[in-house]
Amino acid sequence: WRLSDKFMISIPYNTSIGPGLYIGHAGLITINWETVIGTNCNISQGVVIGVSNRNKIGCPIIGNNVFIGPGAKVFGRIQIGDDVAIGANSVITDNIPDHAVVVGVPGKVISNKGSAEYINRKDY
Repeated sequence: WRLSDKFMISIPYNTSIGPGLYIGHAGLITINWETVIGTNCNISQGVVIGVSNRNKIGCPIIGNNVFIGPGAKVFGRIQIGDDVAIGANSVITDNIPDHAVVVGVPGKVISNKGSAEYINRKDY
């Protein structure tokens, strides 16, 4: 708990996370333990990934090579596809297809260029 308080990152030890997770900046990151995160994902500061208690009750399943921008919020039993880029301060409550670039509140797909420009570590 002391490290969680010091770095302001709350990721429970039993969260399912693939290899290659990259957190560029510490600060105000909260991830629910039921979330599933794939390989080579980038999570920025201010991100919340968690449970929704209405409509799609549960936590997200996040694919491989996903970039989640600063301040983004991802809620509910939804699936985020592979190679997705989620823009800063976006709120995602619906499924996102592979290779999408999503921005806004609520999140809307604006292109199919994906996260290739944001994920440059593909060791795994």
